[in-house]
Amino acid sequence: MCGITGFYQFKSKRGRAALGAIGEEMNATVMHRGPDAGAIWQDPVVPLVFGHRRLSIIDLSKAGAQPMVSLSERYVITFNGEIYNFLELRKELEAAGVHFRGYSDTEVILAGIDHWGLNLCLQKINGMFALALWDRREKTLHFVRDRLGKKPLYIGWAGEALVFGSELKVLRAHPDFKASLRRDVLALYMRYGYVPSPHCIYEGVWSLPAGFRLSLELDRISPGENLRSRMEPYWHHLRVMEESRGRLMHQKSDSEITDEFEKLLSSCVAERMVSDVPLGAFLSGGIDSSAIVALMQKQASQPVKTYSIGFEEAGFNEAQHAKKIAAHLGTDHHEMMLGSEEARSLVPYLSGMFDEPFADVSAIPTFLVSQFARRDVTVALSGDGGDEMLGGYNRHIMGPQIWKRMELLPYPLRIVMQKSITSLPTSTWDKILPFTPQAGERMYKAASVMGLKTQEDIYRRLISTWDDPASLVIGAKEPEVFLSAPEWQPRNLSFAERMMYGDALSYLPGDILTKVDRASMAVGLEARAPLLDRKIYEYVWRLPERLKIRGHKGKWLLREVLARHVPRDMFERPKQGFTMPAGTWMRGGLREWAEEMLSEKRLRDAGYLNPTLVRCIWKEHLEGKGRHTEKLWSVLMFQSWHERWMK
Repeated sequence: MCGITGFYQFKSKRGRAALGAIGEEMNATVMHRGPDAGAIWQDPVVPLVFGHRRLSIIDLSKAGAQPMVSLSERYVITFNGEIYNFLELRKELEAAGVHFRGYSDTEVILAGIDHWGLNLCLQKINGMFALALWDRREKTLHFVRDRLGKKPLYIGWAGEALVFGSELKVLRAHPDFKASLRRDVLALYMRYGYVPSPHCIYEGVWSLPAGFRLSLELDRISPGENLRSRMEPYWHHLRVMEESRGRLMHQKSDSEITDEFEKLLSSCVAERMVSDVPLGAFLSGGIDSSAIVALMQKQASQPVKTYSIGFEEAGFNEAQHAKKIAAHLGTDHHEMMLGSEEARSLVPYLSGMFDEPFADVSAIPTFLVSQFARRDVTVALSGDGGDEMLGGYNRHIMGPQIWKRMELLPYPLRIVMQKSITSLPTSTWDKILPFTPQAGERMYKAASVMGLKTQEDIYRRLISTWDDPASLVIGAKEPEVFLSAPEWQPRNLSFAERMMYGDALSYLPGDILTKVDRASMAVGLEARAPLLDRKIYEYVWRLPERLKIRGHKGKWLLREVLARHVPRDMFERPKQGFTMPAGTWMRGGLREWAEEMLSEKRLRDAGYLNPTLVRCIWKEHLEGKGRHTEKLWSVLMFQSWHERWMK
């Protein structure tokens, strides 16, 4: 795992040494992603600079160092990620007469591109990656991002320079970069709590979408050009899903499919256990991480190192569940208990970790468990992906149930029920339903959809932080995203499956994988997710919905696999999530900070957000009224980001 950087300077008056110095400065901004080594490479003919920071995982020798030049000297690559089938591809290439200098997956990619060409090589490789590839013969610069978006890649303009990198701080390090905020993208952020690709918070910058490539013939583009139109998918989510749906498995029994899925997932776990450095796993005690750890331990020759953190707040601590599962599986378990103050102290630093506004409060525990694990290991496997692949979010289960009941009720009656629910504060619902985690938040979320008339409207509302961002962001209009683009809309899916598809397309790369990448790489830890293997994605879309959601529970198939290794009473409980009590913090330990960030003067001086609206919901939140935690947190994270990066 690494950090990549680089730029191509059009019409530059700077000499080679000056360009190299800029490359070094850009590369230094992502030292946290690759603390083991770093280097830049300059083309001897054109003003192109590649940079790379290395976190050594496979082939720790200098033969694995980057930027790397192919044996033919035609291609140069700077690569971030891991290719899990590189040993298989290496054997295939060696059989064809290809020779290697070392043992890294990077060299296998380069050799594969040289031998098969970029297009075919991309279809063959399986892993998580973001890369820049320079074709010296064709004078073409290629950018590629992995299929599900585990690794980030930003590309844009800094004056007359084409700049790129793993994080936006790389682009900002170029002396010609001018940070200009896009109000329309700010509105997107306020809706989703993250910035969906291909958009970026900065003008003239794009996030390469998952499964996309961008190929630029440098003599055919002009500085400042809109690069979005040149991006194209090499692995199309919708087409892959539809092709898999065309091969639905209706004939096999539940037990046959459970056997098949366990075997497939076990092989994905085994591929991710290949490492030349210490390896462990996150263990929250939930279904996803427990299943991954169970399959790891089954294949390991010694106890797997597992890591979990717990918190003092009631309702936000799953550490006791993780401890029981670890004991049952026989892992080498490590647990750390934290107080609220330790978690809150990280809040001011989130804007430096995330270069764009990012409002998922679970970034805090994700960073803390990554920091904890990094004391012993350099690689950690996680359970990310189970919810999107197998219907694990509450909306996948509750959304269709709510819709089915709503269809039977007259619209006026729904409005009455909505008003009845929201007439009580969330804290009152917490008392009425004491055994339901975050009962008040869930009741208010259910009430929010009662006035809607279509499944699409319900899904949009359930994934929205702000239902009407235009009322909040002054002078903004939301641009189109994949979720709303007609050419990306699926057909013939159930309501639950439609939401799963949408989550994998946008929420997964935009929120979940962004969170895990920045939080883990901030401490130089590589996080691997077996459930996000391309083979898993293609396989689960061949399954009928009943193998994902059954009996008002999601992830049925994964539960069945886990039950073969762990007693059901250790994991069958309501979904809790890896979150933090941000609403309580804003009324307590973070109140002074929040009040300062949300002051009317600060909001008016910045000129982006409607001060009257923000102050109104802040007042209601302090009085315990409404459901405003997520809205306020998104505003606070933007304000904090703005203070850090735009002043």
